[in-house]
This record gives sequence, C-alpha cells and structure tokens, in this order.
Amino acid sequence: MIGLDWRGLMQAGLHGLRLTPDQFWALTPAELQIMLGLTQTSPPMGRDRLAELQTAFPDVDKENLDG
Repeated sequence: MIGLDWRGLMQAGLHGLRLTPDQFWALTPAELQIMLGLTQTSPPMGRDRLAELQTAFPDVDKENLDG
C-alpha cells in the first residue's frame, strides 16, 4: 500500500488552493486530486471487485439482529 504525502497534500490544499482547514478535511481524496489537477492513480472499480467487496462486507439489517 502506498502512503500519502500528507504534508505535501496539506501544503497544496491550505497554501496553494487557499482552503481553510475545515474545507480541506471535508474533501474526499478524489475531490482534492481534481482540484489539484492530478490524474487518477488507480483504475475505476469494476464489477468483479465490487462483487468481492459485497461478499467480504455484506449489508447488515440492524433491525433484525439477534442478541
């Protein structure tokens, strides 16, 4: 897994884009990438990957849980 350069991202967001801290932390990584003009670093999720995630993390009906 690749780590994020938080210092660089914060500097670009707070100083380069002149965002307030609240505005910066409210952004998603994708929104920040778009605002900075960066290209997408990973391909969009395909159906197979979505199916894997749905199997690994199924939706839970909290109203019908026993216990």
